[in-house]
Amino acid sequence: MNVKVRHNILRRIAAVFATAAVAAALGSCEKIYEDLEPCPRGLSLRFIYDYNMEYANAFPKKVDCLTLFVYDAEGNYLDTRTETSAVLRDENYRMTLDLEEGSYRLVAYGGIACEKHSFSLARTPGEGSRIEDLRAAIDADCLTDDRRRNLHGFYWGDLAVRVEGDMYRDATVEMKKNTNNIRVVLQQLNDRPVDDKDFDFSVTDDNTLFGPDNDLIPVAETTYLPWSHGQASTGETDDGEEVVVAYAEFSTSRLMTKNSPRLLIRRKSDGKATGKAIVDIPLINYLMLHKSDLYAEMGRQEYLDRESEWTMVFFLDENGEWVRTHIKINDWTVRINDAEV
Repeated sequence: MNVKVRHNILRRIAAVFATAAVAAALGSCEKIYEDLEPCPRGLSLRFIYDYNMEYANAFPKKVDCLTLFVYDAEGNYLDTRTETSAVLRDENYRMTLDLEEGSYRLVAYGGIACEKHSFSLARTPGEGSRIEDLRAAIDADCLTDDRRRNLHGFYWGDLAVRVEGDMYRDATVEMKKNTNNIRVVLQQLNDRPVDDKDFDFSVTDDNTLFGPDNDLIPVAETTYLPWSHGQASTGETDDGEEVVVAYAEFSTSRLMTKNSPRLLIRRKSDGKATGKAIVDIPLINYLMLHKSDLYAEMGRQEYLDRESEWTMVFFLDENGEWVRTHIKINDWTVRINDAEV
């Protein structure tokens, strides 16, 4: 046999053995051998927060702690995974879950595992608990302690997913933000200074308890007080007089169209604990005045969930009364003609 023929035969034999080795390796995932590790199977989870007005993923910048609860298809609790390290800041971060073949329901929270959290679980899930038992609530002292009124960011997401075959399946959990910041500004039309100490500011709503689907569960009306307030300058008039406005800043839980939150501003007078209400309005109706026609196809609730930072400027007359035809919300000047009060 010449050298060339022998070389071709050896090459074919080597190819046959290589094919057999690959088949054996692949077949090992279908059978159990005591001397082999089980084949990897489960989920490689990506978490994103792009449910905002920029439609851009802000998860690495906004979410600094993550908790994931795993349930089976029937809603029975299986496992909890928590991440609080700096890996969450990496755009490429993935959470790997080893799971058997089957269907699963996942619920994720951002913010409850952080040291300075503002929301907690009413009961920690464990053996025997079900997904419908899951409750998240605002920490009570965030409503009473001035140092905690500025709520830590609170995020939620869920996913129904099926695991099948071998290796890890890529999946994405989309998060929504449940906290809002509302800045209220008072300015006089005659440019006279406005002092925040002359007013009491508050927001009322029933939005402190969440179910597993992120819907609000009625409990009782809650009063939010400002986490910050003071005076600020907007510049000078043509006569060189400084224009000083008053402001108050609120941090609130999720705003929903099914609720009726109200913004109340009272003017203190004659040493009384509560003075005359100069602003008493349905908050959501007025926030929706800021919704541009650019988003005409976007629903009211989606808009409230995507937008989380608000600024409202109320203009006062010389008697300190709100001039109801003048209000500025975020970057929009709105003329009030038929807004419901």
